[in-house]
Amino acid sequence: MQPTPVSATLQYLQSAEHKPVTYMLAPPGGHTWDTGCYASTPVTIIDGRGKADAPALDREGFQLCSAPSAMRSFGERDAIQRVYYREMEELARAVSGARHAIVFDHLVRRRDPETPTPFGARNGQRPGTATRVHCDFTPASAQRRLAIEMEAHGIRSVSRHAIVNLWRSTGLPVLDAPLAVCDARTVAASDLVAADIVYPTRTGEIFEVLHNPAHAWTYYHAMQFDEVLVFKQYDSQDGMSCFTPHAAFAHPDTPPGTPPRESIEIRCLLTFD
Repeated sequence: MQPTPVSATLQYLQSAEHKPVTYMLAPPGGHTWDTGCYASTPVTIIDGRGKADAPALDREGFQLCSAPSAMRSFGERDAIQRVYYREMEELARAVSGARHAIVFDHLVRRRDPETPTPFGARNGQRPGTATRVHCDFTPASAQRRLAIEMEAHGIRSVSRHAIVNLWRSTGLPVLDAPLAVCDARTVAASDLVAADIVYPTRTGEIFEVLHNPAHAWTYYHAMQFDEVLVFKQYDSQDGMSCFTPHAAFAHPDTPPGTPPRESIEIRCLLTFD
């Protein structure tokens, strides 16, 4: 039996007239935290577990993987970098066929039910859930990341590069604020708007997203600790999935009293010969 689609809302950008800026620290000069205009937009989200043809990383732009981990706690950065980074690099290579996988960033998130924020951390707070529809990279920022990692790892040239995220619950099954991902094939280039995120030490460029009724959204009900959702953020090769918008959403059937979701998100550069 096919699971019933979920009716929910996702936060979309409303206009491409100006490049949006989101501050993750107190904005200078009395600016607002966000310069863009956003609205919660009704969408239908289906449960990917009910699909007869399982989504694939290089087609829809995302793939659910069985991936046990030796990690039992995600409270220590050193252990995450020493153990978990290696596990996720091995998984990323297996899923994509890349020759090299380099994890360059991670975020451990815990949803704060009192202070929902579009991208998580602000002013040194622990990262929450990201509720705004976005992609983590634009072509320009993906190229910058490639250059950084090539220099750091002595890589002279690559024929293709990609960036993927690997997302996992750090404990309980995900019933609260699950992550929805959009089929990359349903995203038009005109839906994507380059935006700046200003951190204390740098400014990153991402894509925010205009609503398009063609967007096809998927989540995976009650993701378990030994499951990882891998989804594409950029791919330099034509014909491959490239940008996979994503956002957390309020599931209308979340049982009362469900603990806030805790998760870890890995960002990984892939290079191909």
